[in-house]
Amino acid sequence: MGIARTAKIESVAKLAARIPDGASLALGGSFLHRGPFALVRELIRQQRRDLEIIKQSPGYDIDILCRAGAVRRARTGIVAMEGNFGLAPWYRRAIENGDVELEEHACATLTAGLRASAFGVPFMPCGGIHGSALAELNGWQKLPDPYGNAGETYVIPKIRPDFAIVLANEVTEQGDARVFGTSHWDRIMTRAADRVLVVAERQVATDTFRERPELTLVPHFMVEAAAVLPNAGWPGSCWPDYEVDYPAVEAYLGRDEAALADHLAAAPEAREEIAHV
Repeated sequence: MGIARTAKIESVAKLAARIPDGASLALGGSFLHRGPFALVRELIRQQRRDLEIIKQSPGYDIDILCRAGAVRRARTGIVAMEGNFGLAPWYRRAIENGDVELEEHACATLTAGLRASAFGVPFMPCGGIHGSALAELNGWQKLPDPYGNAGETYVIPKIRPDFAIVLANEVTEQGDARVFGTSHWDRIMTRAADRVLVVAERQVATDTFRERPELTLVPHFMVEAAAVLPNAGWPGSCWPDYEVDYPAVEAYLGRDEAALADHLAAAPEAREEIAHV
């Protein structure tokens, strides 16, 4: 007799409602690619505040949250809208104005902190930091090699987000999630966080996951809840389903007051809500 599994699919709005003000969020994807952008925008609609964003290479996601005044703190590596659009302007403004506190990382150091949390240890060694000002800025410590083969190695304290939020290509009713192509840093984020939320492009039968279990990125027992919404990564890409909508990104970057509201209204989750009214 099999073990009964609980259905975990709900709306994007209900998924966002699980996240309180002040929560720390590890957001999946990289730059404009396979980010959980529909849920990010829903947090803005629900007027969430004082969020901490944790991500090695954010861009649109942290920029739009800063533009809406939703971010209090950031732990990030490189932040940009990619080569087509340069830096993330509202994120940069928030940091320069002191509206958002920054703990600056390299992608490798942030990954080391998440890995420490995932492995259940207080810190994780990380190479490549010697000569950088990041160690002094963040108070990172060095430890001698206990085996006597090298000098000292920097160790990064564990980073444990309240939530990891990822965009998957496919999800089952019970919350098993898989992605096609690179998983970016999603795997380590989901292992490091206290709670995991998934937004997926489509729902598929559990049997398809049993046929290819090696493709499962996040198993159902790690997932608290999931939402299904086609084009949930818009205006970014979700390979192989769709590419970046560059005109939409360009329109979002408009500096007039209506640009953000127009962008939110054009998003797929907004159209989905209208269709069900």
